Amino acid sequence: MPIMPSRRDPPRPSEMASRVPAVSARNIVPLRPLSVLIAVPTLDAGAADYGALEAARILAGAGHQPIVVSGGGRLAKDVLGAGGELIRLDIASRNPLTMARNSAALIRIARERRCDVLHAHGRAPAWCAYIAARRTGLPFLTSWYKGFREQNLFKHVYNGVMARGARVIAASEQIAQLINDRHGTPWERIRVIPGSIDFERFDLARMTPERIEAVRTGWGVGPQTKVIVVVGRMLRRKGHHVMVRAVERLKARGLKDFLCVFIGEDRGQTQYTGELWDLVLSTGTAGVIRMGRACDDLPAAYAAASVVVSAAVQPEGMQRAILEAQAMARPVIVSELGAGADVVLSPPRVPEHQITGLRFATDDDGALADTLLHLFSMPEATRNAVGARGRDWVSGHFSRQAVAEQLLGVYAELAAGNPVRPGKLA
Repeated sequence: MPIMPSRRDPPRPSEMASRVPAVSARNIVPLRPLSVLIAVPTLDAGAADYGALEAARILAGAGHQPIVVSGGGRLAKDVLGAGGELIRLDIASRNPLTMARNSAALIRIARERRCDVLHAHGRAPAWCAYIAARRTGLPFLTSWYKGFREQNLFKHVYNGVMARGARVIAASEQIAQLINDRHGTPWERIRVIPGSIDFERFDLARMTPERIEAVRTGWGVGPQTKVIVVVGRMLRRKGHHVMVRAVERLKARGLKDFLCVFIGEDRGQTQYTGELWDLVLSTGTAGVIRMGRACDDLPAAYAAASVVVSAAVQPEGMQRAILEAQAMARPVIVSELGAGADVVLSPPRVPEHQITGLRFATDDDGALADTLLHLFSMPEATRNAVGARGRDWVSGHFSRQAVAEQLLGVYAELAAGNPVRPGKLA
């Protein structure tokens, strides 16, 4: 029988704060520079990829030594540019023999580089790092960015390694609650640390009309066209199919002069994009949906949008794209699983005059269409006010300095207690 996540409502931020201990670099300061091994499957465009890069930047910026073990990708140059060391290894592999070799490699690297902490971003590298931590006695740390599917007992056990760190970093309160619900991880071992946003890059005040016009011209839309930007890589769990059916409903209900644009990357690793095209053709929505390559100028894409949507059908925790859109003062609409209450402020948790976005029932295209029509029915000044509150909200809670302090605090906390044995598997 599939193992399903808890249905109870996630705690409010104040409730979560009382459960999860607050640790910062100000509380515990390492007596020497630390060496941290960061294991991540790839360095491309996923949340774990950016999380590993951010950890490397924070460590190097504070005078520590990040050693990133990964299969590589387009962010590899950024890791090196940040001052990190990159060791290429096929650590994304789930082949048992390859994982055994990778575990041995991590043990050797940890001993040769005199590592203080092993930090895993992703399940396959977490298994290798877990074994290495058990063999070396080093602290084992994991970062958990999304809700993994648990359709059977095997998947539950496989995913469970992410909850076995001496500390488990959750990207959001939603993910922290999921970890506690599914795996019984004690709250004192969980730390909620979101990603940070580059507020200089994602700043509407720095945007030029020419950049916005270039994006809209590329999409083939006029100045009055309402643009719905849909974020997330082209994967089924991101819910693009829900958006397509919602667009079909919008057309049927008479919405005029609008366009839906999917700006997520398509790695071509699944058949999902082809299935989406079939759905677009069968619903007669090809004239109002654009699917193409990933956008090269994300700030301008957000600035050109009327609203930014995540239709995710699995728990997403903290979607960086939704934070970036709010940083660009754009109203957002998310599914109930698309972002937690700590990412998007919406009714009924906050009154209407405090919202930064709206929510709809997950996997419900009718509810998504209704929510979009509700947003478009608002006066322009009201929509702009929602966007402005979003900018204020994320700038106050997702700054690089705040995130760096929290992450360095966890590293220092673990290093101060070294050796720390990782939790045993149930």
